[in-house]
Amino acid sequence: MDWGMKNRFARVVKPEDGRAVMLAVDHGYFLGPTSGLEEPRKTIEPLLPYADSIMLTRGVLRTSVDPNSHTPVVLRVSGGTSILKELSNEDITVSIEDAVRLNVSAMALSIFVGSEFEKQTLVSLAKLVDEGEKCGIPVLAVTAVGKEMARDARYLSLSCRIAAELGAHLVKTYYCEGFEEVVESCPIPVIIAGGKKTPELEALQLAFNAVRTGAVGVDMGRNIFQSDSPVGMIRGVRAIVHEKASVDEAYKIYESAKGGKARRAAG
Repeated sequence: MDWGMKNRFARVVKPEDGRAVMLAVDHGYFLGPTSGLEEPRKTIEPLLPYADSIMLTRGVLRTSVDPNSHTPVVLRVSGGTSILKELSNEDITVSIEDAVRLNVSAMALSIFVGSEFEKQTLVSLAKLVDEGEKCGIPVLAVTAVGKEMARDARYLSLSCRIAAELGAHLVKTYYCEGFEEVVESCPIPVIIAGGKKTPELEALQLAFNAVRTGAVGVDMGRNIFQSDSPVGMIRGVRAIVHEKASVDEAYKIYESAKGGKARRAAG
């Protein structure tokens, strides 16, 4: 990595402890106004101070994030389909010039290993890495899981390793049984997706298990902004990732913030 690449990467994965808390709010690019993100600015503003970086689209970045914010941006640059069609039929939707103009710290693109449009998404990743290398911008590969794919160590190891082989600098995947195998066989840092909304205690346990078994951090969205205390949840996740808090300690942070102050801030 050159200096610019290293500098941007260090904004996303903090060099002090090699850990990362990413806030995912890019769901609208294929889901539309999903629950909790109907008004993106209202959701994002109270959570930004607790996120190491935020993953979102350029539309939401321009309309819903204060340009005076110092929170690093991981820009979603793939898309082109919705939940009404085959999701794997994605392409690159943002030029490298726009990513540079937006001063992003990393670019994110989904790959669909084993799906109908596998080759298209993998070639897009390779092309994005080429463009990112020219401009010193790291690439996050997101291992999207198709309907027919099992979220097991064998499949996720395959997807993560392919992403690394194509030059991605960071990969986002799912936690699974035997997750250590996924990490060990992937030569780039692995970050965990939060997935669908689950009870808060389960989401915190997921974050704990992931970093304990090798993930550098989490990229969590719905388990934060769909919580009854979004601020409490992101604070709890942050305590696990950066402060080595236990699940019980993190849950107490969530519970303590669940009162009126946190809910008003998120509302």
